[in-house]
Amino acid sequence: MTNGGQVFLLDSPITAKREVARDMFVLAVRAPEIAASVRAGQFVNIGWFSGPLLRRPFSVYREDGENIEIILKAVGEGTSQLLAMKPGDRLSCLGPLGHGFGLEAGPRRAVLISGGLGVAPMPLAAGEATKLGIHVTWVHGARSSDELCTESQGHEVVWATDDGSKGFAGTAVAAAPDADVVLACGPNRMLAAVADRWPEARVAVETYMGCGTGVCLGCAVPLKRGGYDRACKEGPVYRAADIDWPSLPSHLPYAVTA
Repeated sequence: MTNGGQVFLLDSPITAKREVARDMFVLAVRAPEIAASVRAGQFVNIGWFSGPLLRRPFSVYREDGENIEIILKAVGEGTSQLLAMKPGDRLSCLGPLGHGFGLEAGPRRAVLISGGLGVAPMPLAAGEATKLGIHVTWVHGARSSDELCTESQGHEVVWATDDGSKGFAGTAVAAAPDADVVLACGPNRMLAAVADRWPEARVAVETYMGCGTGVCLGCAVPLKRGGYDRACKEGPVYRAADIDWPSLPSHLPYAVTA
């Protein structure tokens, strides 16, 4: 289920590309039906001619009119191929998929915590929260200043770097204030730290994905109550305390943004 919405399979041309951090790029693709219905935390599964066998999942970074944006680094053959493409090249875009953050009017303050490519769902989340009258503090962390995404959104922005080259010297979790609602996305070891501090936080997990539609079972997420969920169907957003973090890989050999 995708928040009760319809899923679209679109032939989508790339419309723009820009660099937002060292080796981190945003691709815009024309996908009007997805742009009109996507919610923060949902993702799209991308395929392309001569690309890898399996589609690649990407959280929707922003929507702008008929376009959606995704954010990525060249961390393997697939993402390297994507970043070699130019405006006018076409992608097969399936989405919107998964359950998003499910923001609702009511809470007065929200903290968004992202690490590295975990920035992916946060502009959409910040925009949704602001429209609902929620005060947004966005805390974004990376290893160094040149790896921080230069784009931000929200009423307040806090930067955090492991090496202290910009903003708070330390992790995004350590830099974050408390709030009524906490949303987080980033490496699983970061999300485990979020769960320790805010068990009720909503976290978008990093896991392997194949089909994106719940069929292949390649995105199993271990639950603290026992058993598994499918990140692409029941997730990728979960209550932080519900996940069995020690059983989930703390880091994946490739970067996942959904």
